[in-house]
Amino acid sequence: MFGRREPVPFAFVAEADRFRSNVAPPPRERASAGEIAGRWLLGLTLVAGLVGSLVLGTPSMSTAPSGADTQESQATDGR
Repeated sequence: MFGRREPVPFAFVAEADRFRSNVAPPPRERASAGEIAGRWLLGLTLVAGLVGSLVLGTPSMSTAPSGADTQESQATDGR
């Protein structure tokens, strides 16, 4: 009774790549001027923070202190 099998046509799988729906998604809403300004302000804040951390952090990463050659201790002054 279960020995009879019919071949399954897989043509629908090949046609699935070419299938186009006639239902279009709704158009995206345009961002308002306030949203665009907010995005720009957020991006500008992030970039300013990165640049500021780089400017403030670069001197602390130097190997020799900048004033080490010009400093003299009072012990070598002879007092």
